[in-house]
Amino acid sequence: MLEIQKNLTKTFYAMLALPATAVGFALSTQIAALSWILNKKFGLNIHEVAFVWLAGPLAGIFGQVIVGMISDNVWFLKGRRRPFIMIGGIVGALMFLALPQIGVISEATGITNIILIASVIALMLDLSINVTFNPARSIIADLTPEGKKRTTGYVWMQVISGTFGVLAYFLSMVFGNETLLLIAAIFVFVCSVGPILFIEEPKDLKADLEENAKTHTVLDIFKSIFPLYGFLVFGVFSLIFHFYQNELRIIHNPLLILSLAYTIIIGFWIIVQGRKAESDTNEFQKIMLAHTFTWIAFQSMFVMSGFFIDKQIVPNLDLSNVFANKFAEFLTSTIQSKDATTGNIVSLGFLILNAVGAVFPFVLSLIAKKIGRVKTYTAALAFSAIGYFYIAFLGKYEFNFYLGIFLTGIGWSAVISIVFSIMTERINQAKMGLFMGIFNLAVVLPQMMSQGVANIISETQNFQLLYILCGVFICFSVFFWFFVKEPRSTALESASLPKGGH
Repeated sequence: MLEIQKNLTKTFYAMLALPATAVGFALSTQIAALSWILNKKFGLNIHEVAFVWLAGPLAGIFGQVIVGMISDNVWFLKGRRRPFIMIGGIVGALMFLALPQIGVISEATGITNIILIASVIALMLDLSINVTFNPARSIIADLTPEGKKRTTGYVWMQVISGTFGVLAYFLSMVFGNETLLLIAAIFVFVCSVGPILFIEEPKDLKADLEENAKTHTVLDIFKSIFPLYGFLVFGVFSLIFHFYQNELRIIHNPLLILSLAYTIIIGFWIIVQGRKAESDTNEFQKIMLAHTFTWIAFQSMFVMSGFFIDKQIVPNLDLSNVFANKFAEFLTSTIQSKDATTGNIVSLGFLILNAVGAVFPFVLSLIAKKIGRVKTYTAALAFSAIGYFYIAFLGKYEFNFYLGIFLTGIGWSAVISIVFSIMTERINQAKMGLFMGIFNLAVVLPQMMSQGVANIISETQNFQLLYILCGVFICFSVFFWFFVKEPRSTALESASLPKGGH
């Protein structure tokens, strides 16, 4: 074992964060390039782009839990997480190379359906991300004790991941999205395969023997996600809806409302049950439920912000006086086109989002020491809600959009850092992969709801509604987080402090 690993040094935390950083860079590249390439290069409309993005949640449904279960119980290549991180990194790199070559692949295979080819590549890319996603986060919990050190591990993960996420959007503006995909292929491969070879995994994990003796069947897992049944039903419907829009349009919006209503009602029921008898299972379900609404908002923003910018911001701009264009021209010495303008504003906006995401975890960790992780997380999400509503009502001006994104980024910095340290203290450590996979269904199933948001926006042609709905979803998340209890280690750490708090 490396000395830096024994002592949990900053260098080790940085190295431990690199596989998750590869995932973060891959996701940032997806956000920056996928919708833009599909829309501008291959002419796909908002429905078709949203359908391709469904590949991610589909991959997550099958990949996250299955990989989590397997990684808890195998030992291969001197690790339980290592094989999946390496495989995911290699496949992801190959898919990034394939994505800009959709036209070439179409000609070579004789398949003229661009949506089909794009969906297959997106599905394989997202499968690779999901194969890596769970183990890359689980390994941090495997190698750090509960409490401050584990929080530190996830903070380092987000800071480094967020920093390179900023770099992804910066590279998009300097070199263009197609070059970004090539860089992503190299980066994902190196950061997934390289560091994991030097990290030694524990063969034995801390476990509750009685709980660990249980075998979790597919039926058990299906029962455990009952708060998400509404999103699961609507997600399946979204796939069918793409092919039978005219026939099913009449039931689309009612089913969307019913799915949301079911989730909210179940949320209240879980809160009531928690007041009767506190348990780790109940707390885990509350966290998972609150997290679902967070991800409806962020996924909708990631998929459809380009359309909002194209319809709400760009028409009001003098293209020669757009800050994002001037920034891109300064970096590239190239005059920017109208199509490039949308991409530049998207890239600069999400660059700001990830810059905030890279810096604020350290700030939030300091606040968390004073008021607790749950309160800190809830407050950070509230800033995201403010940011969404700000963009909705004032975001037709370029700099207002950036300010709204900045506020949203405060919540984003907490979403992909603090939440994991809270959640992992409510589960069996020996089943970390399994429960991390179940928890990530609270990410992938809500993502499928973005198809419903896209349909509403398309029907109304009210792109302002995108950010209004995002703000409402975050408000629901904030509400449910109010009922989540502080992790046990926080109370223990507070109790261990000398009188006076010094």
